[in-house]
Amino acid sequence: MNDWTDGYINNIPYTYGYFNAFNPLRVKLALLNAGLAAPEIRTACELGFGQGMSINIIAAASGIEWHGTDFNPAQAVFAQEVATASGSGAQLHEDTFADFCAHSDLPDFDFIGLHGIWSWVSGANRTIIVNFARRKLKPGGVLYLGYNTNIGWAALSPLRDLLVGHAETMSAPGTDIARRLDAALDFAEKLLAANTRYGRANPNVLERLKRMKKQDRHYLVHELLNRDWEPMNFSDVAQLLDEAKLNYGCSSALLHHIDALNLTVEQQTMLRDLPDLNFRENVRDMMTNNQFRRDYWIKGARKLSPQERLDALRAMRFILLTPREKVTFKAKGALGEGALHENVHAPIVDFLADHQPHTFAEIEQVAIDHGAPAVQAQQAILTLTGAGNLAPVQDDTTIEQARPITDKLNRHLLERARYSSSIGTLASPVTGGGATVERTHQLFLLARTQGHTTPAEWGAFAQQAYTAQNQGVQRGNESFTEPEALKAELIRQAEEFAEERLSLLEVLQVT
Repeated sequence: MNDWTDGYINNIPYTYGYFNAFNPLRVKLALLNAGLAAPEIRTACELGFGQGMSINIIAAASGIEWHGTDFNPAQAVFAQEVATASGSGAQLHEDTFADFCAHSDLPDFDFIGLHGIWSWVSGANRTIIVNFARRKLKPGGVLYLGYNTNIGWAALSPLRDLLVGHAETMSAPGTDIARRLDAALDFAEKLLAANTRYGRANPNVLERLKRMKKQDRHYLVHELLNRDWEPMNFSDVAQLLDEAKLNYGCSSALLHHIDALNLTVEQQTMLRDLPDLNFRENVRDMMTNNQFRRDYWIKGARKLSPQERLDALRAMRFILLTPREKVTFKAKGALGEGALHENVHAPIVDFLADHQPHTFAEIEQVAIDHGAPAVQAQQAILTLTGAGNLAPVQDDTTIEQARPITDKLNRHLLERARYSSSIGTLASPVTGGGATVERTHQLFLLARTQGHTTPAEWGAFAQQAYTAQNQGVQRGNESFTEPEALKAELIRQAEEFAEERLSLLEVLQVT
């Protein structure tokens, strides 16, 4: 009998994550910053869409024609249900990569994305993916690939093998896979605590294991226990993608572009002396101990002149996502959390505190007027965006066309908040992508759609939803489960939401 799962775990649902790397505006910003031409994305595809949150949110918010597949029928059904609710027209299939990539009715694509899938499929499936990109990605098109690196996982690979071995051999047949993983994690912790030479040689492994024990079990099962699990060096990936005529563009992680956050001066100097791209990226991963790469690859990368690049950047619009008083002027890179120069960044944030779209050129000029060199002003905009304080904004026509679709999608997702906290992202037609909104805030928004107008009413509505499932909420170390205490806490949160968060969600047209 054939195993339709092809070794991939299917008996525990994947998480409902949203990945910004699929947002066409983020693609454009990253490539322009790297001095490369970005395609106009009209057709796009995701291979292995999981629960389908990224593909559904961006299809609704951007007006782009999306296609995709996930072999897990339960996940495909959910994703198709969401697509139907929004009316985005996203074409979502329940096919293996081999079957989907053989479809004769697929368009050619400006963008193809895979997040993580590359590391957890067989070599045969990677060959299918490369051939698909060779045939169906347009010249100038972009492939996004997120994958585990061999360098970052080198010390952890024996731990992963130990967890797999324990889960496969030390539990009774039929034991739930999440419970098997828990038992394996407990065993590994005891083993490392027993002063093993492996643990002494790799002192960071125990700390990583402790962090694993705090992570979502659904995520960890898929991350660690699939049959196929192969971290790769950048150079090996580049060699495979060369078959599809793909050239490395840049990282999708904007803070990765800021050398000062990730590399010492000595390391930057060493990298500048390395002419070979593949070797240089391997060395950089070793310098930063990078565990997961998020890269854009281009079929026929076109370098822009400095003026072309600046003209394209300066035409982009941005909006402030964070209340002015909550901007911390810090950003985290491989070197840890670094402080940003407030004399450069604060004037930008002050200018954007109206939470309205402004062009890159306007923002740049504000920083220049406050004494920042143009290059430093441009880097500040990128850093604030990478840190989550700013987001690129779509043109007004696209926003207007997307709004009815995102409204329907968000209403569907808000209804799910009655029963689950699994979805933490809603769609914004302004940014063309997702906005983080926690479950309690989703319940407040849902209450507003049903005619409740005050924070007291929103809190009472949320309390009923939590109480119906015998659930409560937590603030710090304090839990609120008793109905009246829960109601009082939720009203307090609703008042805070009305004061600090609601107006921004309205600007983003999430509600």
